Amino acid sequence: MKTVKFKLYQSKRNRHLKRSINAAGVIYNYCIALHRRYYRIWGKHLNCAKLQAHIAKLRKRNSFWQLVGSQAVQDICQRIEKAYQLFFKHHSKGVRPPGFKKVRKYKSFTLKQAGYKFLGGNRVKIGNRVYQYWNSREIEGTIKTLTIKRTPLGELFLVVVVDGVVEPYVKSETGKIAGFDFGLKTFLTVSDGSEIESPQFLKQSLSAIKKASREHSRKRKGSANRERARLNLVRKHEDVANRRSDWFWKLAHELTDKFDVLCFESLNLKGMQRLWGRKVSDLAFGEFLNILQWVAKKKDKQVVFIDRWYPSSKTCSHCGQVLKELDLSVREWRCPSCQSVNGRDENAAINIQRVGASTLGLGDVRRDLPAITV
Repeated sequence: MKTVKFKLYQSKRNRHLKRSINAAGVIYNYCIALHRRYYRIWGKHLNCAKLQAHIAKLRKRNSFWQLVGSQAVQDICQRIEKAYQLFFKHHSKGVRPPGFKKVRKYKSFTLKQAGYKFLGGNRVKIGNRVYQYWNSREIEGTIKTLTIKRTPLGELFLVVVVDGVVEPYVKSETGKIAGFDFGLKTFLTVSDGSEIESPQFLKQSLSAIKKASREHSRKRKGSANRERARLNLVRKHEDVANRRSDWFWKLAHELTDKFDVLCFESLNLKGMQRLWGRKVSDLAFGEFLNILQWVAKKKDKQVVFIDRWYPSSKTCSHCGQVLKELDLSVREWRCPSCQSVNGRDENAAINIQRVGASTLGLGDVRRDLPAITV
């Protein structure tokens, strides 16, 4: 399975797709309300098939709901069902049930086998209208789904999922393994002693974002000036997200080209978010790990995670002595057993590498060999 994304040309006819997305948002909220009402009355979960049959009857009497294809409505019901199943399975871990969404902020709807047709070139027929898109690449394989997605700026994208694509198999082996320690001051500390600093894109643009936010809040609600100020604020945030994502992709390719096995410590991102807030959001460790895992899988490399409770910072990488306590402000400490001086982050990265190697059965990793042959 592969996903490709295309941007639609700006056109007046795009308002029809935006109205369809709004209609999908209305149907979504109605389904959520129906689920809650059903549980309140009967004390049990509403079956997805019953919900789909009920919505299909209502669509026949509501012209606005008919802007959304029947398959898109089925997909909405199925996504709500998946969200509730996830809630039933993991509610003890803090997973919440699906809730209502603002219609103007609703993002997309999905078509499966019907409701669209690619006409060749850069034209696609959705419903009864033909739209043009930026045809940046050829669509290979069998099209499984087509999603029309709306961004906060009001731009529309086609997200196409295709199957049966044969990717060229290219594998480069370096024979190296490395451990990585995330940090707030240094984005990544590598077990070979190198450090990777984060550009902190949000911090760079924070003054411009604050100014745009103040200008937005001063405008009268419902006015055209407030809408222009909102779009300006959205552009600032989108620029930060795009620059960060671009840097993550380049860093992921750089690391996977250099190492065959990459070892990380599992992170409690929600806990870190509560403690350090905007700093953790700017570093976006979770987003980087998702991108790294995708790139590693494509290149046939391995990403290994060790237990978050392993004392990587408090364990001496020379002799294995474990300290009882180590304050976060201590960046360097002397081992009471072997008297070696350990830098907190580099020591943690070496220990993460050692534990990751033992997890894969690669044996021990010595201090003087930060990268071993696999």
